[in-house]
Amino acid sequence: MKQRNIGFALLTCSALLGLSLTISAWATDAAKLVESCISCHGKDGTSTEPDLPNIGGHSVTDLTYTMTVYRDEGRPCREAVYLTGDKKGNKTDMCQVVKEMSDSDINQVAEYFSKQKLVRTAQIFDPVLAQKGKQLHEEHCEKCHSKGGTVADDDAGILGGQKMSYLDEQIKFVNEGKRRTPKMMKAKLKMLDKAGIDALINYYGSFK
Repeated sequence: MKQRNIGFALLTCSALLGLSLTISAWATDAAKLVESCISCHGKDGTSTEPDLPNIGGHSVTDLTYTMTVYRDEGRPCREAVYLTGDKKGNKTDMCQVVKEMSDSDINQVAEYFSKQKLVRTAQIFDPVLAQKGKQLHEEHCEKCHSKGGTVADDDAGILGGQKMSYLDEQIKFVNEGKRRTPKMMKAKLKMLDKAGIDALINYYGSFK
């Protein structure tokens, strides 16, 4: 009986050791995947670059969808200078970063950034336009981007507090047919003229 107990204990320890090594390997792989994103988006998903979005605190669904679309080149890849590295201005883009990632890889990266604190960018905005934008948001966008586009508890991306220059660029991509976008969003944006879009962007930029 004593030998049987010892054997069982050894078997249990072996299994736990194997599980520990597996978890350790998974954590190492995940860290490597995230490292490719930190160069541009920052460790907590808050980029110091004016044209790169803050992605910390976004939902796993939104982040997974975005990276998958980039992997499939369903939206402009955008070149960006690495914020770290050899200081020689080596460039990369989103499509290159995610092109070799599996669905599992993408999910791991999404899980990591979804757990980071959401940071809203303090920006200069027009209060009058922001008020007009609030009305337009409530009329056209609130159904999907709830609470003024400030929450990550649904499939839609966070808009409130996102960088205005980035939002402006992405809306242009949608209207020019360069970015894969849900039909409903395309239809809603087509209903707005440039003044309306500017108002929306100022509204989202007003969140701190």
